[in-house]
Amino acid sequence: MTQERKSVDAAQLQRSLRFSKLPEPVRLEDTVEERPAAPHDSVSGAYNADWWLIRMGGL
Repeated sequence: MTQERKSVDAAQLQRSLRFSKLPEPVRLEDTVEERPAAPHDSVSGAYNADWWLIRMGGL
């Protein structure tokens, strides 16, 4: 009877431990960010980087 020995290096062992199972599923609630919309200040001409979100309805 002969026993086969497989030599596994440390990097291969780390890869097999890391990728041997699927990650935990992400809940849909955790993928959405909700922030209150602020009205556009057109009088002072202040720039709001999120103005297009307000105008387009948050597409």
